[in-house]
Amino acid sequence: MKKSKTLKPAQEVAVIIVSALLVAIGLNLFLVPHQLLSGGVAGVASIIGYLTGWNISLIYFILNVPLIIWGWKAVGRRYIVYSCISVLFTTWFMAIIPVVNVTRDPTLGAVAGGIISAVGIGFSLRVGGSTGGFDIVGSIVTRRHDVPMGNILFFLNGLVIVVLGFYKNWDLALYSMLSTYVKGKVVDMIHVGHIKVTCFIVTKDKEKMLCQLRKLHHGITCMESQGGYSEQGNYTLMTVTTRYEYAAVRKTVIETDPHAFMNVVQSTEIVGRFVKPAK
Repeated sequence: MKKSKTLKPAQEVAVIIVSALLVAIGLNLFLVPHQLLSGGVAGVASIIGYLTGWNISLIYFILNVPLIIWGWKAVGRRYIVYSCISVLFTTWFMAIIPVVNVTRDPTLGAVAGGIISAVGIGFSLRVGGSTGGFDIVGSIVTRRHDVPMGNILFFLNGLVIVVLGFYKNWDLALYSMLSTYVKGKVVDMIHVGHIKVTCFIVTKDKEKMLCQLRKLHHGITCMESQGGYSEQGNYTLMTVTTRYEYAAVRKTVIETDPHAFMNVVQSTEIVGRFVKPAK
């Protein structure tokens, strides 16, 4: 059986660092010069910076600290470690990249900034991390309740944009809404959000696999099975997750049993309990 490929931790960290660079470029070269928002905690930090003149990168870092602490307890260590790396490098890149007005047209700034930031966010999500901020909040809520991640982020980002409209300028708020919309569409192209998928995992190491999968956030069904050609006994584990969380499931399966076979299919409907009850 052909072994599935997965990125090594060092490669995943490299992806997250490049993603942080793209987020910082989108902010400092396209959004901040026009006093636009990207949404999320970066948007909150931008509003505070626009109104007070304080350093936006420092505000961004300070606002992320309590969210990271909350996520460490509620989501999981690996996800939060990667989020910490993303926040630290985004803060650093925002501090060293000068705020330069690349385009005088705020519409072009909103679209370009949204696309560049979204590419960074999308690839960070694909390796199982996040860019911090509202991503952490959305991840906590969607893992505890069957609520689409996109809906959570849209609501939180909408609040930030409305605040900008009240305190600064409704034209800037509408440009920011355009940037947020473009960013959401591009992120969906790179990393599909709350689509549910069913993973069928065939393995001989049932106990070891169950032990690792139980650390995730959805139930598992275990069935005895037999190879059609080898006629050897196996175990088939079935779990339903979201595409947002799928990267963690895939990595867990590959690291636990490199010889495991996994088939992933998109689920059209889920009836019954989806989220694992809290202990």
